[in-house]
Amino acid sequence: MVRRYYLQKGPCRPNHNFPTKDVGGRLRSFKASWYKKYHWLEYSIAKDAAYCLHCFLFRSDDGRKGGGASFISTGFKAWNRGDEALDNHVGFVNSEHNKAVRKCEDLLTQSQSIRVDLCKQSDQVKKDYRIRLQASIDCIRHCVRQGHALRGHDESESSKNRGNFIELLKFHAFGRVDVHSVVLENAPKNLQMTSPDIQKDIVHAIAFEITKEIICDIGEDLFSILVDEARDTSIKEHMAVVLRYVNQEGYVMERLLGIAHVSDTKALTLKMEIESILVTSGLSLSRIRGQGYDGASNMSGEINGLKALVLAENSSAYYVHCFAHQLQLTLAVVAKQHGDVSGFFTLITNLINLVGGSCKRMDNIRESQAAKVVEALCCGELETGRGLNQEVGLKRPCDTRWGSHFDTLLNLPAIYSSVIDCLDIIKKEAKGEAKGEASVTLICIQSFDFAFILHMMIKVLAITNELSKSLQRKDQDIVNAMQLVRGAKLRLQDLRDKGWESLLDSVISFCKKEYLPISNMDELYILSGRPRRNAQQITNLHHYKVELFYTVVDMRLQELNSRFDKVNTELLCCVACLNPDDAFADFDKENLLKLATFYPNEFSIDDILHLDPQLDSYIFDVKMNTRFTKLKGIAELCREMVVAKKFRSFPLVYRLVKLALLLPVATASVERVFSAMNYVKNTLRSRMSDEGLNDFLVGYVESDILDRLDDECILQTFQDMKTRRGSL
Repeated sequence: MVRRYYLQKGPCRPNHNFPTKDVGGRLRSFKASWYKKYHWLEYSIAKDAAYCLHCFLFRSDDGRKGGGASFISTGFKAWNRGDEALDNHVGFVNSEHNKAVRKCEDLLTQSQSIRVDLCKQSDQVKKDYRIRLQASIDCIRHCVRQGHALRGHDESESSKNRGNFIELLKFHAFGRVDVHSVVLENAPKNLQMTSPDIQKDIVHAIAFEITKEIICDIGEDLFSILVDEARDTSIKEHMAVVLRYVNQEGYVMERLLGIAHVSDTKALTLKMEIESILVTSGLSLSRIRGQGYDGASNMSGEINGLKALVLAENSSAYYVHCFAHQLQLTLAVVAKQHGDVSGFFTLITNLINLVGGSCKRMDNIRESQAAKVVEALCCGELETGRGLNQEVGLKRPCDTRWGSHFDTLLNLPAIYSSVIDCLDIIKKEAKGEAKGEASVTLICIQSFDFAFILHMMIKVLAITNELSKSLQRKDQDIVNAMQLVRGAKLRLQDLRDKGWESLLDSVISFCKKEYLPISNMDELYILSGRPRRNAQQITNLHHYKVELFYTVVDMRLQELNSRFDKVNTELLCCVACLNPDDAFADFDKENLLKLATFYPNEFSIDDILHLDPQLDSYIFDVKMNTRFTKLKGIAELCREMVVAKKFRSFPLVYRLVKLALLLPVATASVERVFSAMNYVKNTLRSRMSDEGLNDFLVGYVESDILDRLDDECILQTFQDMKTRRGSL
């Protein structure tokens, strides 16, 4: 449009007393007669120089041809070489100047433009193009929804497997005459809509529409950010940004905004990338009201961490350490500090390395376990039914994988005898170190100590494992999370006070079943590896009950108290007053008024004055309403206020409720993104671009939004991205 405007205005040709200057010993100046001879020539009074309008608008890649640089940027001033230089600039028929002239003529000739030509397409051509594009979008939607690769290694027509997208398109067109007649080999060779660039553009259009849906869902409201970084299969560090917000229906949502490649994991670098992602989506740091990270020093550092950098710009962006990470760290601390427990988990790791390091050995365990299950079914010891007697294995425990320790220990008693059989085979048939390791491991796991610690840790970890799963819910609120932590502490205390007898019974029962030695609780406990004369005279009961059971449970309780006490701040104490449990038993107007002062941007002095009487009316109304008296958690309260239209009657209270829900609980949503990243970008697809990975992940992770996206929106976004050969 700008170029056409310049051409319609024509070259700048002022009538002027052209100044003279000494050139080659003679006074020279620009000649007005050149205007008539060279229709493209224009003159600048300010610079006393001549230019070529056509070359300026359609600059050649090589400006040196025909003296192009002087006629485009610096200006022509060699008046003594006038006609010669101007003719040289024009050159022959295929000179760069004449090419620029033809481009200008084509631009002014509307009937020859691509846009007009597209508009002249027949209705049937447009219909075929729409069907072809719609078929490609449908197939790509399915691939993105399932996280499947689009392209194949060989997409030529002679290939037997042209990749998921092409093969799915062939299947999609099978039996549908209207589609089959316009796709693949039946489509124009330059408009098949199957090229890699077209695939990328469609995926980008899908991601764009999903992100737009998320931004529209947030509207003008506030949000929190959940951030973490991880490496992909091509050894690139990526940072994922997840937004936590309350939508218009009162539901807490955690949505993936984007994933970006970061050059390093310094706090300043991460902050700049976060700002870039937010600005691209039309958001800003000023709207953040909560931060959730995993507790690494570059994220949660008090001085130079990401938390501190964001707080420096936005004092209302309160930070909450990921609850699930804190919970997992308590297990690591107990395992490292208690000698027997640490040795137990070391033994478990060695056992898994020894048994799980060979496919043959795992097959032996499966075959042995299957035979035992069949025998137990024949004897009536096991019942048949759907979901019963499933094959189980040994998972490798890891401090960074939530719940992995519990899953490992939970499966071990069920396949214990099969593991013993496998170790016997290794002891007899293996050579070298494996033979010795199998012998030592057999001795260790066939002891009362091993059986006792195994069952004790299963009971202890079962309590915190349920807590871990609850904390990973996307709609979990901070107050309910604190109550769950408090409930876990009470359950551990109850286990300490009342769980000894049941634990001992389960250990003895297991030992009898597996023919393991059973320690007499009244006898003296013998410490292995230490002379008896130096050993402390204690009974087995004291050792297992006090030194193991009580000590491990107490250490667990102590770690829970120490790691979760720092979130018991004044802010969260005030937030807890919104909890609707027990008919709003925790309601405290003074603390809620104090809570409003934590958010000065949302509550002015005048708002706080109006909040005081509104809280009185609110608590009277909800206590009289039966639909509010049985609510559990702030999340349910928020949804019910929207359903009952109470957010209109008590807008300031509803604002407090939403701010309380914005405080993050766990970064589980970010961890799920990284799990999806490892699935989408694997060793077979390690060359995905950063932009392509982001687009694919947005569609794959937010598949529920993808499912309800209107095809017409994707069509229009794709069509508007660039000029297409086809027209809708």
